[in-house]
Amino acid sequence: MRVTWDLSTDVVVVGFGAAGAAASIEAAAGGADVLALDRYEGGGTSTISGGVVYAGGGTSIQKRAGIEDSPDQMYAYLEKEVGDAVSPATLRRFCEDSPAMIDWLADHGVPFEASLCPYKTSYPSNKHYLYYSGSEAAGEFRAVATPAPRGHRAKGRGTSGKMLFGPLAASARAAGTRVVPQTRAVALIVSDGRVVGVECRSLRNAPARIRLLHRRLGLLSAKPGIYAPQLRYFFERRLAHIEKKYAEVLRIRARRGVVLSAGGFIADRAMMKAHAPRYTGGIALGTAADDGSGIALGTEIGAATAKLGNVSAWRFIVPPVPFLGSLLVNRSGERMVDESRYGAALGHAIIERGEGRGWLLADADLVTEAKAQLPSQSMWFQRVQNAGLMSTAKRGGSIEEVAEAAGIEPTGLRATVDKHNAAIASGSADPFGKHDDFRRPVVRPPFTLYDAGIPAGSAIARMSNPCPMITLGGLVVDEASGGVKDNEGVVVAGLFAAGRTAVGLCSNSYVSGLSLADCIFSGRRAGAHAAQAG
Repeated sequence: MRVTWDLSTDVVVVGFGAAGAAASIEAAAGGADVLALDRYEGGGTSTISGGVVYAGGGTSIQKRAGIEDSPDQMYAYLEKEVGDAVSPATLRRFCEDSPAMIDWLADHGVPFEASLCPYKTSYPSNKHYLYYSGSEAAGEFRAVATPAPRGHRAKGRGTSGKMLFGPLAASARAAGTRVVPQTRAVALIVSDGRVVGVECRSLRNAPARIRLLHRRLGLLSAKPGIYAPQLRYFFERRLAHIEKKYAEVLRIRARRGVVLSAGGFIADRAMMKAHAPRYTGGIALGTAADDGSGIALGTEIGAATAKLGNVSAWRFIVPPVPFLGSLLVNRSGERMVDESRYGAALGHAIIERGEGRGWLLADADLVTEAKAQLPSQSMWFQRVQNAGLMSTAKRGGSIEEVAEAAGIEPTGLRATVDKHNAAIASGSADPFGKHDDFRRPVVRPPFTLYDAGIPAGSAIARMSNPCPMITLGGLVVDEASGGVKDNEGVVVAGLFAAGRTAVGLCSNSYVSGLSLADCIFSGRRAGAHAAQAG
């Protein structure tokens, strides 16, 4: 086919977040000229994330903190979490390469610190940057692997995703990557069965005031837009109008390959309805660019997808730590999960076993301890979330009374509590495998039930008691190269994918840091192999 090219390079990276930056760095290291595109200014969901990278096996940070870990222990734990998302060989390679990955990130300027969080939490305070970010300490996982903290949070106040992406972006640019912002890839250009370029709509030649307005609206649709979906939809319409009116066609030749790293599809309501209709009511943890467009670029030329129905919904109940001893029940009063597991496991149980509804049961002693510990264990946004949970409280002088107040089956809740207390008294194992470290009887009134379900009401309810969600599935890739496969299982020449655009390590089950770790792992893999394609 005959195409007039506006720009030419060796490797085109579509989406300049953590995966895209990692791909750009490795492609440049492989001797390729690299051009990275981003619909906005770069960073994507990585920038607004917590900046946690899941790593272990004896990283330099773990060693400084006095933590013993090994690739075998890390593998044994992740094997239960990851399942068949990737092959055993790929998971083993990820675990064995994990210490070197942290060193690679540090060499590219990402700051880490060996300050170990002494308690279980969903996200550590600004005093701590190494923590148990998954379900390592939960009972069923202790049976297969010695617990070790593997959540490596980039050092920076607040949610520190910018401290991960910023240094990587700077390193990519220093290596020669040309970043073309405010440019949206709309089609892959294929010749003789090979991807040879990308067709885009770009604002690069739009008036400066238009580019500034687009930049500001993009920023507003990202972070505030997470908690206020209607505001995001408004900004999306404005952004689409600007792009339609001022963007020009831009065709970029890729002599060696194209890497798709444009995020997932949590912000696309049509795709969510089609693939994960039960996962509604939560907040879309991503930017407006997490609209599935990267996945669509692949499927439009015959690429295969998998696990698009897998969504991670996060129902965090800690901090404070005492809530690990609460009981999460459904409308029938039945328990649904080991409450000490990572919040995504709780969210999954609420949706799959509770049809989106769930309540936390606590007695007076637990509530008193929780209130005392919250200030020292939480950051401001966690206190806001805790206040939202507290605002749903229903109390009663007996189990039956509190059940009636919350709209739960009283006889079912009574049976659950009696069985739970009897098991603790007799020394019997918890039916969900919760470790004795976190078990506590429900005995002293008044009793409280907190609504931990997926908020289905107003935007205020979603903001004050949020359940963040991300998509986990994507394009099917060859696990040795990151090359995208078609529906026959054949790798599409010249096309690679990484991060949440691709099926990867966390496409079955998510724990904090595993998605960003997969962005680095898969991004580096795709970039390195794209540089050698041709």
